[in-house]
Amino acid sequence: MKKFTSLVLAVCLSLCMVVGAQADTATKDECIAKSQEAAKMLLENKDAAMAEISKKDGKFVWKDTYVFLMNLEGKMLAHPMKPALTEKPTLLGVPDKNKDNPKLLFDEFVKLANDKGEGWVDYMWPKPGEENPSKKDTYIYRVPGTDMFVGAGIYQ
Repeated sequence: MKKFTSLVLAVCLSLCMVVGAQADTATKDECIAKSQEAAKMLLENKDAAMAEISKKDGKFVWKDTYVFLMNLEGKMLAHPMKPALTEKPTLLGVPDKNKDNPKLLFDEFVKLANDKGEGWVDYMWPKPGEENPSKKDTYIYRVPGTDMFVGAGIYQ
């Protein structure tokens, strides 16, 4: 009976750890909702929205991801985790972190925002606070009537 009780407790503990880990992982639906919320805020007050998107502890940083803001020329306008990206005139031509088959992710973001207005792009990118890249799927959403788009992604 003690072995059975120990086994049940071990299974319960494992399940709790899995559920807890999933609670800290963003979903595709959350990425869509946060991106659209950021776009709405940009239309209402661009400067306040850019400041909020830039905050590492702001409302557009949650669980294990964040919203970023770019324009159709490939310029990063706001990024809460890597603000140095905003210092470059353009990110077009910059590959992702996939050593075997690099992808020009920013070019794909711009093309998607320009052609379709919204959708998903997959590529390799480091999780916040890590150096090694992980697979990431990012939702891109063009801010209606502007030359800007926002994005948020989930890590695999």
